[in-house]
Amino acid sequence: MLHNQKVVIIGGSSGIGLEAAKQVIALGGEVIIASRSEEKLQNAKEQLGAKASAHTLDTADEQQVKSFFETIGTFDHLVVSAAVTSGGSFLHTETAQARELFESKFWGQYYAAKYGAPNISPNGSITLFSGVVAYKSMIGSSVLGAVNAAVSNLGQTLALELAPIRVNIVSPGIIDTPSRGKMPEDARNDFYASVAGKLPVQRVGTAEDTAQGVLYLIQNGFVTGTVLHVDGGHRII
Repeated sequence: MLHNQKVVIIGGSSGIGLEAAKQVIALGGEVIIASRSEEKLQNAKEQLGAKASAHTLDTADEQQVKSFFETIGTFDHLVVSAAVTSGGSFLHTETAQARELFESKFWGQYYAAKYGAPNISPNGSITLFSGVVAYKSMIGSSVLGAVNAAVSNLGQTLALELAPIRVNIVSPGIIDTPSRGKMPEDARNDFYASVAGKLPVQRVGTAEDTAQGVLYLIQNGFVTGTVLHVDGGHRII
């Protein structure tokens, strides 16, 4: 249980982060959610109720991240699920797009860990987000795979440097979340069906599946430096 514990979830306004926030509150904890979208934050706050507070934050802005943690003070656990992701052919992807992906997913998590760690309880934890393409190479995912691998290595190294704070990494597979909402519905459904047919579990993942992994890492005090694969067996096919 998470009674009297405060969990900061950057990316907590939608998808996996919002589902993790709901599960934290269900277990008696309080959440501080942060994201770039004021509208999404307000909608999330209405769903989460009185045990949640919300802050706008762009994780690619180092000074914003530093100021955010100075404002919120001490807490118990940090989860960083916020990131802009993209893919495409290596030779045809603009360098600026590749840099933006690093700024968002790698440097955003780096800043959060750097400025959040001093405020975390010694019995607390940090959970970062990698992804299956760090462990299973896929055409069109050269940059994202490199970013995810960098996040995983960062987290495992921080498990040593920031001890006794525990640091772990979630590596999701193909998850059905609002982040894929930009795809046409038919194309999205066809994509999910194609992936599901290849996976041992015969379906794609949900935000709830991934959030359950986050809650496991938050609550198990004997787990650190671990990459938790929530991918339906994707990396082994």
